[in-house]
Amino acid sequence: MNLRTYFTFALMCILCQAGFAQEKSDADAKEEMLELAQGKIVAMKPASWKTVPPKSNIVQYEFRTPAEGDKSARITIMSAGGSIESNIERWVGQFEGAKKEDIQVEKKEVDATTVHTVQIAGTFKESMGGPFAPGGGKVTKMENYKMLGAILELKDGAKVFIKATGPADVIGDMKEGFIKMLSELKNK
Repeated sequence: MNLRTYFTFALMCILCQAGFAQEKSDADAKEEMLELAQGKIVAMKPASWKTVPPKSNIVQYEFRTPAEGDKSARITIMSAGGSIESNIERWVGQFEGAKKEDIQVEKKEVDATTVHTVQIAGTFKESMGGPFAPGGGKVTKMENYKMLGAILELKDGAKVFIKATGPADVIGDMKEGFIKMLSELKNK
């Protein structure tokens, strides 16, 4: 066997193993039931979302999709207060120069829960340390980003915020699972 043939064979073996590992991790992925608003509502997490430790103690759940790779979206779920409008305005403010045509807001009812969905496109201003960090935190501008968010408004006034931010193409790829999760919400 000449050296070129050997390296070609070795490369094929590595690629096959990598493909097998990816198929296995995809097969091992599964939906998971999430309890939100202190168990008042449940949602099924899409199988492609990898659970990661929350970066903040106010975040109940945090995920990443895709699970591996350089480009990914960050998804956070948390309960919080404030009006629907002020929270949407805050999200819009996280995008530099967001124009009206870059923002889509919809409202619908799902199993006695009002779901406000928000889509924003543009340059995302990621704040390291958040708004309460000394000096306001370091801001990194991420071009060609999108945010897909939902505010779940329960009948008792409780609110749950689900927010995915990442490169526009990654958000586009995960949108179907996000919308499916919202459409299948169940109140307990």
